[in-house]
Amino acid sequence: MDVVVVGAGVIGAACADALSAAGLRVTVLDRGPLASGTSAAGEGNILVSDKEPGPELDLALSSLSRWPALVGDTDIEWDPKGGLVVATGDPAPLAHFAAVQREAGVDARWITPAEALEREPHLTTRVTAAVHYPQDAQVQPVLAAQALLSNVRRRGGVLRPGVTVVGLDARGVHTSEGVIACDHVVNACGPWSGEVSRALGAPIAIAPRRGMVLVTAPLPPTVHHKVYDADYVGAVASGDADLQTSTVVESTAAGTILIGSSRERVGFDESIRIRVLRELARKAVALFPSLADVPVMRAYGGFRPYAPDHLPVIGADPRIPGLWHATGHEGAGIGLAAATGALLAELLTGATPHLDPTPFRVDRPGVLECV
Repeated sequence: MDVVVVGAGVIGAACADALSAAGLRVTVLDRGPLASGTSAAGEGNILVSDKEPGPELDLALSSLSRWPALVGDTDIEWDPKGGLVVATGDPAPLAHFAAVQREAGVDARWITPAEALEREPHLTTRVTAAVHYPQDAQVQPVLAAQALLSNVRRRGGVLRPGVTVVGLDARGVHTSEGVIACDHVVNACGPWSGEVSRALGAPIAIAPRRGMVLVTAPLPPTVHHKVYDADYVGAVASGDADLQTSTVVESTAAGTILIGSSRERVGFDESIRIRVLRELARKAVALFPSLADVPVMRAYGGFRPYAPDHLPVIGADPRIPGLWHATGHEGAGIGLAAATGALLAELLTGATPHLDPTPFRVDRPGVLECV
């Protein structure tokens, strides 16, 4: 093999897709079933509305433009529903945020509270300001990852679920099923990237950040956009290890309502915390009062790959020739996957990068760990 991609979530799938499209022979490994980790626990958001101007927004805009062509006619439940960000207090911070985003190329449309209620009739009347983001979209994340992996398979790539990586040396990647000889290895293991990087001999500071989601029973059309309170942006950017919650409400193609979001650094603790679910429900009802009596069908959690500076890690590891990383996207992996795969493939093959890779380099402060 030319390249072994470790991790079959949406980031690994996007990297494998781009590398195989560039003509390389690719094998994708995952210790579990394909697309069964973080990608299976996400909401499938492809967002520009929550990102400040800078490298991550540049990556998001690039990715947004690439997603439709990547999957073609494959049904991944693509829904260009748009986003609606609302303030229920002082509107000034939201107005400033939208203004700087517009300068960076985001379609951020300031609308009145009355116009927000026209778009979302079930929204609280306490809204003081709102911004409509028509570029925001949603996909079914597992279907999206599987579509990319299908592209790899059609080009002759090999998909091997149930294979654990245990080491790396001059002979190749050591796995639970033997050694795979290759020229390059891509660590795309999401929240497990830190653990896998240590097994490969080049540790990076990626840690899990837990998130929870409530899912309602199917409803008639109730929520038409991805709707969230303006404090969501602050929660995403926070590095606090303690619980952070903010209101995010959106519908799915099946009619269920997804209610989030939470963030806390608790390692890989999978226990359900009732206080987190209560907080999510309370804030959702404050934003959409009609949800108060709607039954909750289930709740689930997942782990997001957290980097100390909140930027993805994309590029070559300076310590081991042939080792690459594509991780640290936290909760934005679906939205950033397409451009991440393209950038990783450009760097690995020596092509001219379509955007500046410097902010995402592996050897930036805080990312490298001592062996």
